[in-house]
Amino acid sequence: MRLSVNVDHFATIREARRSDEPEPVLAALLAELAGAEGIVCHIRGDRRHIKDRDLFLFRQSIKTKLNIEMAATEEMKRIALDVKPDVVSLVPERDEELTTEGGLDVAGNQEHLKDHIRELQKAGIKVSIFVDPDINQITACRDVGANLIEINTAKYSDLKPGEERDEALAEVKRSAVHGRQLGLEVHAGHGLDYKNVGPIVEIPELTEFSIGFSIIARSAIVGVEKAVREMVELLK
Repeated sequence: MRLSVNVDHFATIREARRSDEPEPVLAALLAELAGAEGIVCHIRGDRRHIKDRDLFLFRQSIKTKLNIEMAATEEMKRIALDVKPDVVSLVPERDEELTTEGGLDVAGNQEHLKDHIRELQKAGIKVSIFVDPDINQITACRDVGANLIEINTAKYSDLKPGEERDEALAEVKRSAVHGRQLGLEVHAGHGLDYKNVGPIVEIPELTEFSIGFSIIARSAIVGVEKAVREMVELLK
């Protein structure tokens, strides 16, 4: 199982004081040294954490894989074509949300997404879609031409152990199996941490996990490299 580390909240700390530190790119490099096989960041329309400058520093420095999360807008497409990340992850975005709240409505936006995805792929960029564990939405991801999907694990992550969480886990499992049957590479993420990731890791159709906040929170106590290494060990 591969780990991609989302470094957005290092930028959140920087922006809390409108400072020039910590540098998210330095955290990304430490994460790579500790075993992360990819770096994820989300450039939002309001630039609340990651800035355009950060993207170019990531592109110049990262040796593994750069995955940029963004909305499917013309502004963001221009940025992607300029930066040329390895992967663009299309996500929904609302100004008032604290973090991404749900998967993209692919089924309701297929024509727009087909054209958007095609342009990115022509530039050699793989396209992922952040999607809820919903069979119809995952089928729509295949239909619009996505290379891979990231299943939203927020519902599972927010529940305590019990029947409800077991059912949420089963939804993720069914969705992962369906995605693989459609020929999609299947990743997972959102809300996963050191305590709840174990059952998700046992889903064999999942090949990669995108984890950010819990690693960053732990790194404040033990350091970036130790926090990443601990998560890499859990994924094994």
